[in-house]
Amino acid sequence: MTTWLHEERLCAVQAMVRDSGARRVLDLGCGEGDLFLRLATEPHVAELVGLDICAASLDRLRRRLAACEMRGPRIDLRHASMTEPSADLAGFDCALLVETIEHVDPGHLSRLEHALFRRMQPATVVITTPNAEFNPLLGVPTHRFRHPGHRFEWDRARFRAWCARAAATAGYSVAVQDIGGCHPDLGGASQMAVFRCGKNAA
Repeated sequence: MTTWLHEERLCAVQAMVRDSGARRVLDLGCGEGDLFLRLATEPHVAELVGLDICAASLDRLRRRLAACEMRGPRIDLRHASMTEPSADLAGFDCALLVETIEHVDPGHLSRLEHALFRRMQPATVVITTPNAEFNPLLGVPTHRFRHPGHRFEWDRARFRAWCARAAATAGYSVAVQDIGGCHPDLGGASQMAVFRCGKNAA
């Protein structure tokens, strides 16, 4: 995706983590670590755990972290699936899924919901995903997705409906906003949902 959108997305999520005051953060689907490296410099973050199913991406992230020689939070990188979390991932302050959910097989979304909102049950969850309505402005043909690894791409109505149902089922509140522009008819290039556990909701 274009650099401007990637930057806006990372800035939006980093600001949300900062505003939440989260000290223990999960980056689910951390990849090569563009967001992870930024979070590792946040002074309030004490523990940062990254999960990804791609071992090669995690190896690249390890090399990037080694090159930075940062003295920040306790860092843990795991080659694992977010749909099968270990017990020690429960109760974190914040979990992030940045342009990740669309890589999940639609038939496995219920497993992801259960793992995220029931087993891990972080205080705050931030999810970003492409807005399919914006694709024509990015030159994406109607019969294709933005990335070959995407299993689906939702329009705003579909994403908001999924978020509302998932939040209500798990006892979270949720707010959704556009990221990467705000076309009067098509919204932003991406969309971001912020879930807060009932006892932590404002």
